[in-house]
Amino acid sequence: MSVSGLGGAPGIYSARWAEKPPSESNGGSGRDFAYAMEQVRLKLGDNPDRSARFVCALSLCWPDGHCETVEGEIRGRLVWPARGTKGFGYDPIFVPDGHDRTFGEMDSAEKHGMSHRADAFRKLVERCFET
Repeated sequence: MSVSGLGGAPGIYSARWAEKPPSESNGGSGRDFAYAMEQVRLKLGDNPDRSARFVCALSLCWPDGHCETVEGEIRGRLVWPARGTKGFGYDPIFVPDGHDRTFGEMDSAEKHGMSHRADAFRKLVERCFET
């Protein structure tokens, strides 16, 4: 997840933001995305810019060395408190543009049809396999 009000963070470090500091209760192992979402909320503070996006890059390379790379994205905004139990990661705080429900509230077919991964895959197929 790339959050505009955080200069694009957590970005490629999204999973690392879910690593809780070691404590007696958690042993410092595993990922906790409720913790990560709270870190985003705290770091944003009173910044009114709640725009965010998910990004996916895909590459396909052939044995002759030719490679094609595409990037997919979905833009939206962050909401608190988190809503929904479907999906994973930051899904419960992300509302895609044009919608009023978070990814955490959408069923997987609806979410995956518009996701950054679906966008990247469509672009890759179009570029590499459609004439």
